[in-house]
Amino acid sequence: MLTIAACSSSSSTTTSASAPSLIGSATQQACTTITDILADGPDPDADPVGYAEAQVLPLRQLKISDTKLAGYVTALADAYQEYSSGATAGSAAAAAAVKKAENDVNTICPEAAS
Repeated sequence: MLTIAACSSSSSTTTSASAPSLIGSATQQACTTITDILADGPDPDADPVGYAEAQVLPLRQLKISDTKLAGYVTALADAYQEYSSGATAGSAAAAAAVKKAENDVNTICPEAAS
């Protein structure tokens, strides 16, 4: 029985260690940074406009080598800016644009913009 447990343990370790990474290390680092930025600032449930406003500048300052992710982050910053200022501040259309942009970011960085 000890031999079976050892084989089972060894097999699962080999499988997880050899599993291919879905994204590169630079993109993973960008995802971590995005998650950190979006976790900072006002509570999005308590102050959605203030939260959106607080995210625009930090997102715009990111340098991301993954062009698709960079585009999604720019779109998210744009959506947050629209949601937090001007005639569309807090509108349903602006909220829908934020949700779409968050979902796009989440396709590469799961749960970063959740």
